[in-house]
Amino acid sequence: MHAEPVVHTQGLAKNFGRTAALAGLDLTVMPGEVHGFLGPNGAGKSTTLRILLGLVRPTSGTAQVFGIDPWAEPVRAHRDIAYVPGDVTLWPNLTGGEVVDLLAGLRGGADESLRRQLIDEFDFDPRKKARTYSKGNRQKAALIAAFSRPAKLYLLDEPSSGLDPVMDAVFRRHVRRVAAEGATVLLSSHILAEVEQLCSRVTIIRAGTAVESGTLAELRHLTRTRFRVTADVQPEELAAVPGIHDLRAEGKAIEFDADAAHLGAILEALASAGVTGITATPPSLEELFLRHYSDQSSPQPDVQQNAAQQDAARQSHAR
Repeated sequence: MHAEPVVHTQGLAKNFGRTAALAGLDLTVMPGEVHGFLGPNGAGKSTTLRILLGLVRPTSGTAQVFGIDPWAEPVRAHRDIAYVPGDVTLWPNLTGGEVVDLLAGLRGGADESLRRQLIDEFDFDPRKKARTYSKGNRQKAALIAAFSRPAKLYLLDEPSSGLDPVMDAVFRRHVRRVAAEGATVLLSSHILAEVEQLCSRVTIIRAGTAVESGTLAELRHLTRTRFRVTADVQPEELAAVPGIHDLRAEGKAIEFDADAAHLGAILEALASAGVTGITATPPSLEELFLRHYSDQSSPQPDVQQNAAQQDAARQSHAR
């Protein structure tokens, strides 16, 4: 018996006036996954998460969380969701501790021992008024509230924005913890190293539609491996080998990119070339990401994000 997706969208579209924030997005997140949702600002990531939260109504297509339409049944859908936005706004006259308790209380209240642990690990002062907090401390408050009570689904929208490297490591540790406990995580990010370290599957979104989705191993075959070799061979001889691209030579050191499909033949050619040193760098998500965006003009993030915020506000008041 196949498990049902925790998150499933099909043909999801959302227009804000003449701006298409989403243009037929298909996204599937299975139970227990830490699923990376990659794209530049303005690609439609935040709009997707707002739809999954029931804050924005799609123009067309379908979106389901736990098999529930979040627009039709937002309270039921929210029951097992923890959400962290990328730009946290807090109640200025509340202390950080009061904010954490209020946010966690919306889902039934924090686990007190876990709350204390998170406050300590994130080096967070809960006694200060929220109006005194930096962006990083506002993010910490939201993360502590999200992680201090177990959820079945964590929707994280650029959650480490504003965190320094030490706090980012704490964040990653708790993503791994909740995943090990069986939770599902949808991590929206443009920080490729973060996604590479945390995620088991990745969906790349461009201009409101998914361009690739799969495991890291499945997606990496789309990019080339970087080689640096030291050998007594003429560069022209290697350049003639199928699958070798962008060859550069500096003395006896030769650098080139290699197609995954031709690695066998390339390694055979290197073995007969008198190689005395070799370094191979596997393709990274950054290379994969640039491949999909290098031929596209930059989206207009401010237009889409501002429109999304206005729409969410209108829908909230209407309801």
